[in-house]
Amino acid sequence: MIPAFAGTGLPLRKQEDDLNSSIVGSAMKLTIGQLAERLGAELVGRPDEIDRQVNAVGAVGTAGESDVTFIRDDKYATGLKNSRAAAVIVGNRLEALAKPQLVVKNVDAALIEALNFFAPKLKGPIEGIDPTAKIGHDVKIAEGVAVGACAVVDDRAEIGQNTVIGSGCKIGENSRVGKNCRLDSNIVVYHNCYMGDNVIIQANSTIGSIGFGYVFIDGAHKLIPHNGRVVIEDFVEIGANCCIDRAKFGDTVVGAGTKIDNLVQIAHNVVIGKCCLIAGLVGIAGSCKLGDGVVLGGQAGLKDNVEIGDGTMVGGQSAVTRSVPAGLQVAGRPAIEIRETLRILTLTMRLPKIAAHLKELTKRVERLEAAKDDKE
Repeated sequence: MIPAFAGTGLPLRKQEDDLNSSIVGSAMKLTIGQLAERLGAELVGRPDEIDRQVNAVGAVGTAGESDVTFIRDDKYATGLKNSRAAAVIVGNRLEALAKPQLVVKNVDAALIEALNFFAPKLKGPIEGIDPTAKIGHDVKIAEGVAVGACAVVDDRAEIGQNTVIGSGCKIGENSRVGKNCRLDSNIVVYHNCYMGDNVIIQANSTIGSIGFGYVFIDGAHKLIPHNGRVVIEDFVEIGANCCIDRAKFGDTVVGAGTKIDNLVQIAHNVVIGKCCLIAGLVGIAGSCKLGDGVVLGGQAGLKDNVEIGDGTMVGGQSAVTRSVPAGLQVAGRPAIEIRETLRILTLTMRLPKIAAHLKELTKRVERLEAAKDDKE
């Protein structure tokens, strides 16, 4: 079996080869020199230091003597003086630092590799269908698929090569899950949904639920039928406990490369572009359209039928009540351009002083009026 790893489309077996010296449930150990070689880093340090073993990555302030740490910017280098870390990953050589340095072109890329090296090697999924799983009629299951305990795959569903369906998952009728996907435990994919390749969905998320659409008829709220689909394109990653509603007609779409945090609600007929980032607790109302590369901060909310242009960034807890052109940074309730939001916030913070000053001015005016009355 060669299931997908981390949404990259790379097989887990490649990762296992890289971690062949580790023990199940334990972190891998490398010398500083070996780690530098794996990262393609320039190693700066004394020969007696590079044979020291490291087995984890830690923050500058909390890293231990067996950890490697990192800094993305030279301005944080002062914190390294008191760090207990055995070595540091840096983008530029630090001349005054008496600590082994792994100099790399991209600190973030090297950090991701290091974290993967040191991750505990857990027991992987077992290829095949668990005896407790229920498989419907005319289901197409490709090679290398793992279907976990108590999972249900309904009639005419399709599961692509090397995909992992976790325990307790439900794949509805006529739905398609692509190759190299990973669906963690207790995920529900309703009927007639489409999922591309290299998709990751974390536990307890729901894809294709009926949207929140009602009309008031004869004294009662009547549910509008939702007969459309949810389409999730390649390399999408969805966090835990997210809900993506199916369209009334047509498709609800999540574009390729988009990453969605935990506890996000995406309503019916929403279209999300490619490579967007959506943070936790975001709510997107029906028929909104997001361009490519849009970023939504945590707890942001979008009113229905709003359009957001390519590359726009929306601050956390913002309320987007009208469409936003491409390339802007907006924040606030309602969301407006960030500079105007900060100006309003500054003025708002000054209100107590302004109120006190106004109160004093009022007293002075009253005293002047009183004096004037006395003279008359």
